[in-house]
Amino acid sequence: MNEAGLFVIGATHQTAPLAVRERLSLDAAAAAALHSELAGLPGLREFALLSTCNRIEFYGVAETAEAAARVQAAFCARQRVTIEEFEKFRLSLRGLNAVQHLFEVASGLNSQMLGETEIFGQVKEAYAVAQAKRSAGPVLNRVFQKTFQAAKFARTHSAITEGRVSVANVAVELALNIFGGLADARILLLGAGEIGEKTARAFQSRGATGLTVASRRLEQAMELATQLQASALPFDQREARLADFDVVVGSTSAPETVVSHAATVAAIRMRPARPLFFIDLALPRDIEPTVAGLENVFLYNLDDLAKIAEQNRAARESEIVKCRALLSGRAVALWQQVEPHIEAMRPPGEVRSRPADLSSPDEVSSV
Repeated sequence: MNEAGLFVIGATHQTAPLAVRERLSLDAAAAAALHSELAGLPGLREFALLSTCNRIEFYGVAETAEAAARVQAAFCARQRVTIEEFEKFRLSLRGLNAVQHLFEVASGLNSQMLGETEIFGQVKEAYAVAQAKRSAGPVLNRVFQKTFQAAKFARTHSAITEGRVSVANVAVELALNIFGGLADARILLLGAGEIGEKTARAFQSRGATGLTVASRRLEQAMELATQLQASALPFDQREARLADFDVVVGSTSAPETVVSHAATVAAIRMRPARPLFFIDLALPRDIEPTVAGLENVFLYNLDDLAKIAEQNRAARESEIVKCRALLSGRAVALWQQVEPHIEAMRPPGEVRSRPADLSSPDEVSSV
């Protein structure tokens, strides 16, 4: 990290395996605490934090290279990961490359599930948090606003979103392969958040009716169960009742696994003639990984589902090229606008370009 200016630092599914991403993941409280810590770093003009199941990324504007390095050091210290270890998996981009990367992330081009749409909302949320906490300034405001425009344009003018582009749809297809049909399948949804709800609705769209919701907050489970016309189960009964279900979807934000190897062994003994299918969409993982070695048990995590979806990516290689080209032209145009503003931050004595006026987005010509 030897340059000042616009940067992105992080780790994604493309650079870090699931086990590493678990160690780097931030829950809401940890993200808020880190955000407050970064706000006090000298030389860090602007920043935004994007944290999902598949990526942890810091977008920022630094006066000096040392400021960008401090962001990495603060994150590693909080996660108890050495800088040397983090750099084995680190994504680090500057300038135009950082802009292009953000464009591709928001468009779903950089996702495990090519073309998935959830990431667009997650990027918008990350920007909204940065705005609310006043850590986004004129450069990031311009970059993120143009990112949303570029992502919408790319989706409209390419077929990048066609096909199975969500973990929910891939999970349902796997369940159909195992059980043949879902009309009689009994499905337990662990977690009542957005991912769990989308997965539940994907199952319902393919004929599943026997859904049960269990959440660490019973009232949240009951609320989602009402919306889905499903049943609710107290969370502390999840392992004792495991044998009652054919499909278990893990999507909680629990810091540790919520379904153990021992509980799975007990459940299989009670239903030896029928397989048990786990779909673990959580990070950190909800299902103890060792259950994958049990007979008649099927376990798929985020990386497993992504490998399956990769076949769909290969079939649409031409659309990937088209989409990336659409985004590249817009990224270059945006960078030509923001680069002079960043150059103006350099220390006295260095050559500076005249900064563009980024204070009012409406006054800058559309990219």
